[in-house]
Amino acid sequence: MSTPLSARPSARTGRGPRSVRTAGRTGRRLVVTTAVALTAALALAAPAAAHAEVEADKPQALAENVTLRFVSEAESDSAGFTALRVVLPRGITPADVSLGAAPRGWKLTATEDGYTVAGPALKAGVDAEHEIKVRQLPSAKEIAFKTVETYSDGEVSRWIEVPSGGEEPEQPAPVLKLKAAAPGARPVGATPSPTADAGAAAAPTRSVAAAAPKTSAAADEAAADEGGGLSTGALVGVIVLGLLVLGGGALWVLRRRAVSSDAG
Repeated sequence: MSTPLSARPSARTGRGPRSVRTAGRTGRRLVVTTAVALTAALALAAPAAAHAEVEADKPQALAENVTLRFVSEAESDSAGFTALRVVLPRGITPADVSLGAAPRGWKLTATEDGYTVAGPALKAGVDAEHEIKVRQLPSAKEIAFKTVETYSDGEVSRWIEVPSGGEEPEQPAPVLKLKAAAPGARPVGATPSPTADAGAAAAPTRSVAAAAPKTSAAADEAAADEGGGLSTGALVGVIVLGLLVLGGGALWVLRRRAVSSDAG
């Protein structure tokens, strides 16, 4: 007795659903893999957190005898800090600043538009912390302290970009937000700078070259090369686009194979 055709296993029925299920599982794995790769790429390409920071015991406009504490986070695993160059904001002159706490052996030297604290190299991986006392803070909502860090191997990190337009810069300068001045607070008389006239001493935006300590030509070239590539935003965009195209193309090929298998 022959078996009815309806009872016979169908090659199409037996193979089609299995191939579709396999393609579906493969597609889901591909999506998950792409998502993981995308997350890792974004994490690697994201802007670095601020590595130079400032805080004050009296963060208020026109406050007097204020202690400012600076922290420069170590980024090198093989070299330690040897110097920090700080450009003072408008309204604070080098003569208004005196050194408080600092790494052992480090000294403060006034410059034309700020100061340098330097001394024996710190151990690799050790943050550089120092404090200064300021005669009076200016009348402002926030003030920036552009900072240039030098390592014992000649490497230079420049935290000198001031935020503008609501966008966070890639190498932000330490910024101190100030509360409104106390009622009746008035500016004290300006202290003349011993190294330059008042106009030069108050200038907050020196060139990067002027703000940096003297370093080797190799270090200068390396610092210049850091700004020559794609911006972080552009790099993230390229990575995201590439991953999406790769994931979408692979998923399309798998679906085509599943359809072709069903048709056969």
